[in-house]
Amino acid sequence: MASAPSNANLPLFYQDLMPLSSQDHATWRARALDKAPFLIGQHAVPLTSDEFISASRHYPIVFSAGDNSVPLALMGLNEGVNVFVDAEGKLINPVYVPAYIRRYPFLLAKLRRDSDEMSLCFDPKSEAVGDYADGDPLFVDGQPSEHTTAILGFCEQFEQAGQRTGQFMEELNKSGLLMDGEVSIEVQNAAQPFVYRGFKMVDEAKLRELRGDVLRKMTQNGMLALIFAHLFSLQLMREIFATQVNQGKMPQVAELPAVG
Repeated sequence: MASAPSNANLPLFYQDLMPLSSQDHATWRARALDKAPFLIGQHAVPLTSDEFISASRHYPIVFSAGDNSVPLALMGLNEGVNVFVDAEGKLINPVYVPAYIRRYPFLLAKLRRDSDEMSLCFDPKSEAVGDYADGDPLFVDGQPSEHTTAILGFCEQFEQAGQRTGQFMEELNKSGLLMDGEVSIEVQNAAQPFVYRGFKMVDEAKLRELRGDVLRKMTQNGMLALIFAHLFSLQLMREIFATQVNQGKMPQVAELPAVG
């Protein structure tokens, strides 16, 4: 159900990548869009640990299956289902939008394997950026505009949040608290419950058994608050399931196979 979104060459959502250049894109502009077609059918989106508290009010937070687990915000319980956007990719209701989504179509990327220097890149296939008459200019007099500087700052903050998330996941794995997740949802008049697997979650029984010194450390470094946000958010899985049913997106089988 919640495998880590990945692509052999490009990150999730990105169809292509191009370095932003004052020479090649001197007259290009960025414009805000009221819809995100790339979200249609996307049921899980990467989440940073910085966002757990805000995201937990709207999405179940789980961890992807596999050895290198990453936090995910579930926007649907089944592959190809996103209950938060309509058929055009517009948000149905106001909700917290994960930074991974807000960053698109930009990101920081290494252009050379022998260098750690990161360059601001973008997806040229996105309608949010182009040689348009309207929108915010990306360059003014050959220099990055205020808008571009703000984009760069946001992408830098996202990379820093990603590093903190990596540290959080490393500590979480060391703690031995992660277990294979399973959620069973009973439905009236259904012969069997709908069982969701293929993700990881914190084992509450093991959490209760932690020694006092370990709990104090987790409290002091903020890790315990993030774990509780994750656990509290899991109750939203039943709400999302109910929304899927109301939208006519109810799964066709009672037990869903795990997705590795």
